[in-house]
Amino acid sequence: MTGREWFKTWWGTFRKVLTGLLDKPMWMMLLLSLCVMSMVYANRTVWDLPVAVVDQDHSSASRMLTRQLDATSKVATVAYDSLAQAEHDLALRKLFAVIIMPVDLEKKILAGQNIVIPVYGDATNRLANGQIQQDVLSAYQAILTQYNTDLLLSSGFSERQASVVLTPITGQSLDVFNPGISFAAIIFPGLLVMLLQHSLLIASVRVSIVLNSGPSGKPAIPAFLGGISALIPVWLFLSIVLFVLWPWILGYRQTASIPEILLLTFPFLLAVLGLGKLVTECLRSVELIYLTLAFITTPVFYISGTIWPLQAMPAWVRGVSSMLPSTWATKAIAGVNQMGLPFKDVGGDILMLLILCMFYTFIGIAVGMLRDGVRLRAMFRPKPRNS
Repeated sequence: MTGREWFKTWWGTFRKVLTGLLDKPMWMMLLLSLCVMSMVYANRTVWDLPVAVVDQDHSSASRMLTRQLDATSKVATVAYDSLAQAEHDLALRKLFAVIIMPVDLEKKILAGQNIVIPVYGDATNRLANGQIQQDVLSAYQAILTQYNTDLLLSSGFSERQASVVLTPITGQSLDVFNPGISFAAIIFPGLLVMLLQHSLLIASVRVSIVLNSGPSGKPAIPAFLGGISALIPVWLFLSIVLFVLWPWILGYRQTASIPEILLLTFPFLLAVLGLGKLVTECLRSVELIYLTLAFITTPVFYISGTIWPLQAMPAWVRGVSSMLPSTWATKAIAGVNQMGLPFKDVGGDILMLLILCMFYTFIGIAVGMLRDGVRLRAMFRPKPRNS
């Protein structure tokens, strides 16, 4: 096959597959799925969680602590006279927690005694429960600091001296990765990468199966490359929507330009296409492939390092995670688009994506040749004669 014929075959398949994708844009379902899932985090954080306060002390300290809690952005206090009623509403999920201001709260604070503030929380919701615990500790620390400051001032200390005594060291934390405590901002980059990976895997496998089921059997190399490469423009467009347009609409921090996003996404798409080639050659059945992809999506999301640090995983789990394109893509895209890292600092991640692309492609080709060779030998094997 001459170079001109090779290009003609590639271009013909490329145009045919791309036209089919544009005529029936089922890939737009990805955008609909993204909108449905991400709108849950449209507020980017939790606000005004209803928390019951049972005041058993009725002192200025207990009232001050209640006001401090209500002033926080995460907690909206609701006064209860009965602990039993508060626990009843907590069981019905009308409340996220019940806080008890114990008897003699103010006396124990003035006497310097240890104080226990009972908090009954709904531990099934870890995010809300953790936020409430932080706000309770913050409010208690604020009222304790106020009391200690008043004691020092009454003892002859100046405000400067009292401040140094109570807070001799002032800590300062700088937000780098996804500033703020938003749970959505933490998982958002990984979620987008997983959506892109899963949708492209399904599309590439589908195109491979359609090409292999043609009248001439397995397609020629330029025809196969033309069909697979037709997916790249569509998923590059999706990457702009997922990593640039939609985060901008939701108000998340972004530091990468569109060309940088495309340069980061392109090797990721190549690695996923290589993985799709391997999956297709190993299974070669539409039912098995779709069933496999449906069951591995959630485990892949968990071991990609998005919601659990890779350093805390067992060594063999980290090994499996390093073989997934989404692991390296999440690290690179989040590093440049959220952390503001220079492009050269994620060069190792991009190199790993290219290595995975070549590795999966070669393994897929080898598996295909092996399976075809076994099938050919079985076809030409002489049949035993009937005695």
